[in-house]
Amino acid sequence: MNYLAHLLLSGPDPDWRLGGLLGDFVKGPLEGGLPTAVEAGIRLHRRIDAITDDHPAYRDARSHFDSRWRRYAGIVLDIWFDHLLSSQWQRWHPQPLEDFCNQCWRDFHLRNRYIPPRARTFIRRAEEVNLFQSYRDGGAIAHTLEHVGRRLRRPMPLQQALPEQKATRDALQKNFDKLFADLTREAARFRQCYPANK
Repeated sequence: MNYLAHLLLSGPDPDWRLGGLLGDFVKGPLEGGLPTAVEAGIRLHRRIDAITDDHPAYRDARSHFDSRWRRYAGIVLDIWFDHLLSSQWQRWHPQPLEDFCNQCWRDFHLRNRYIPPRARTFIRRAEEVNLFQSYRDGGAIAHTLEHVGRRLRRPMPLQQALPEQKATRDALQKNFDKLFADLTREAARFRQCYPANK
């Protein structure tokens, strides 16, 4: 799952949401250097990633990729799934996407002292360009894939995998729907049972 999905799955608590975002920026063991709820959000992020990798719907989605893209399928799918999520946002969350994103940015600014520099740079850029809202547009997805592909250790034109995503959109939509429904249930269970909430 990519950034937008992690923010949504983190639930309504701003600290958990920050942790959901920071899961891509904070590596290694969590040793109490961050507020408990932020670390809980990071743990949930890691749990979501682990479930996703083993989920039958995700494995099926990866199988739609041509062999030359198979190694990068996870990267492309993460971004494509955020496209599917943002395109049908109201199905998954009652708050308009723009309002949801703006609330996240406001909350994160108040927690700036907990945010590592690289994540701070990402948040600033995402807010400036309305990144998550732009995911509804196929052109923005192509641009994002191109940007990510350039930053790989061995640069790859990931945007060239986009026609395959569009050609199998219906099948990938079904994969996403099944996966995200299961992740939503698991994330809610994790948040409810997490020790910080007791």
